[in-house]
Amino acid sequence: MGGGGRACYNGSAVIAAVVLIHAERRKIPETAEALLELEEVQEVYSVAGDYDLVAIVRVREYERMADVVPRKLARVPGIMKTTTLMAFQCYSRRDLERMWGIGLDEEMTLGEDAGGRQP
Repeated sequence: MGGGGRACYNGSAVIAAVVLIHAERRKIPETAEALLELEEVQEVYSVAGDYDLVAIVRVREYERMADVVPRKLARVPGIMKTTTLMAFQCYSRRDLERMWGIGLDEEMTLGEDAGGRQP
């Protein structure tokens, strides 16, 4: 799991942000594709509700985020307005299962006979 203001991603610590995007309605698919051309943008989702797109941005240093969101994303055609949510902590199913699953394999082995039945 990430800590100290970093979020987890494939086992490595990174700075993550969720960018909520108001886009021109006619250009949503093109805007999503253009966002994916940026190396820092890992995923883009079209969504229902107050926003049109959600982009997941990941960088190694905070300074890079200051370059990506206000400069690179701002130049993408079709983006009208963004709201950026910086991630503080990552909670992933994989990490939670690993954290809470410690010792479960040993307990199962110790509490079962050779046929896998409880004594």
